[in-house]
Amino acid sequence: MTRSLKAHGLAGELAAEFVGTMILILFGVGVVAQVVAAGIGDHDSIAWAWGLGVTLGVYVASRISGAHLNPAITVALAVFQGFSWRKVAPYALAQTAGAFVAALLVRWNYTEVLHAADPGLTIKTQGVFSTLPGNGSLPVGEWGAFRDQIIGTAILALIIFAITDLRNTAPAANLGPVVVGFGVVAIGMAWGTNAGYAINPARDFGPRLMSWLTGYDTAWNDQYGNSYWWVPVLAPVIGAVLGGALYKYLISRNLPRTEDIGPAKALEPTA
Repeated sequence: MTRSLKAHGLAGELAAEFVGTMILILFGVGVVAQVVAAGIGDHDSIAWAWGLGVTLGVYVASRISGAHLNPAITVALAVFQGFSWRKVAPYALAQTAGAFVAALLVRWNYTEVLHAADPGLTIKTQGVFSTLPGNGSLPVGEWGAFRDQIIGTAILALIIFAITDLRNTAPAANLGPVVVGFGVVAIGMAWGTNAGYAINPARDFGPRLMSWLTGYDTAWNDQYGNSYWWVPVLAPVIGAVLGGALYKYLISRNLPRTEDIGPAKALEPTA
């Protein structure tokens, strides 16, 4: 999530967001399919694979687009960092498309295992592709999950803003993507119970749409039969803006000005 150092056309930026998000979801959804459908791995392997997927996706896309890979982060950057509002919708569509294609590849590759574990393609394996309140089994409702997604995404956005702010203690030697990945691992390990830490509308909506188109009739609902798809779409946007506001008004305003820290740190975070 470092700043692009060259000028690129919007088409190139959208291609980078598409591919970067696809890499993220290939690892993230892929590991959940392996754990849920094949019984290989556990919660920790899921958390680490998601974090590594974020790191690798950011390395793929950051030079061209800034590697937002998340519509909620894109909105927060538009609100607080001057990212162009005219690019927000195209970025979100490219990110969602990348997530959709990645989930489709996972669905195709794990077809035999998924059908063996869940022949009816029910809520039992729906969680491979999209999140559910309480991960489909714990006593959490949609509003508890909504609250959780606001908090989790606020943490993510605050961390990203801090890591990409070169006026702060930014990671050196291009290690920013690694630290962001560690942040996602930590969120998964500490904030994964109530809603599966989607913290990204594209990560949830793209695979959810794909699963519905490929046989999961209950894809839009939770285990209680309630419409749920909107929770991991809307709540992360609110959370990202909240996290961005916390960073701007509690941290950023107290940091030294760019001109006070010398030319070596003159670059701004991605916008």
